[in-house]
Amino acid sequence: MKKSLYQKMVPYIFLLPFLLFFLVFMAYPIVFSFLLSFGKYEKAALRLTGLGNFRYVLTDPLFYKAMKNTFIMMIIQVPLQTVLALILACLLNIRGIKGRGWMRMLVFMPILLDSVSYSIVFSIFFNYENGLINNTVRLLGGEGPQWLNVGWLAKTVLMIAITWRWTGYNTVIMLSGLQSISNDLYESASIDGAGRIKQFFYITVPGLKPVLIFAVVLSVNGMLQLFTEPFLLTAGGPVNETLTIVQYLYQKGFRSFDFGAASAGSYVLVILIAVLTYIQMKASREED
Repeated sequence: MKKSLYQKMVPYIFLLPFLLFFLVFMAYPIVFSFLLSFGKYEKAALRLTGLGNFRYVLTDPLFYKAMKNTFIMMIIQVPLQTVLALILACLLNIRGIKGRGWMRMLVFMPILLDSVSYSIVFSIFFNYENGLINNTVRLLGGEGPQWLNVGWLAKTVLMIAITWRWTGYNTVIMLSGLQSISNDLYESASIDGAGRIKQFFYITVPGLKPVLIFAVVLSVNGMLQLFTEPFLLTAGGPVNETLTIVQYLYQKGFRSFDFGAASAGSYVLVILIAVLTYIQMKASREED
């Protein structure tokens, strides 16, 4: 028996809310921002101007300053976070440890906090006048530094905050990878006389390679899109020393109201993320 028209339409009726949401809140903004990157939005009308916005962004010293800051923090923070997550995952994977479930929960808990709340907490901790860190230093007879008013110290605070929040997330990812490695490999290696260090480098790391690549790609993409922490902790200061690429786009779009330049910069960022992701995936395939 042939299906009725209603029965044929039922799947599409269920998909309709998602399609409407996607078209209004995702597809339309993407298309409009793409057109906006090639023009100016003035007097409620879009006027196309060619590649002027891209030329402006790619010749703006502040854009390269923001890119430099982002890459410096990314080059330091991502390897540090990955190593810490790997160490924690290996420790939490040891059998026979009491309270493993609780420890895993504690490691993962920072990711449950929203970005605004934990950024404010870190700003209170590292405040020069009455922050917890400097007050502790003063109790010990010293004088705490101006954490958020010195360029490299402000970058350090940002990296500490981001590492604290996201290490647990990467730990859980790596822990799932560790549990997929057969225990027979470790037993065979032990019989052959391989110690824990050799087992780590010849069994654990190769077995975790796909998971490690996935975690690194996520971390790199996250750092390139960093906004909330520097916006709330340092406001891009001092003297733009912690200004990130997304902060630069925010300033152009919502402070200078140059939406064309902000849109062009966002597509430059998209291309940058795509290129770096491709390089990482390509390098991993070549090593295989």
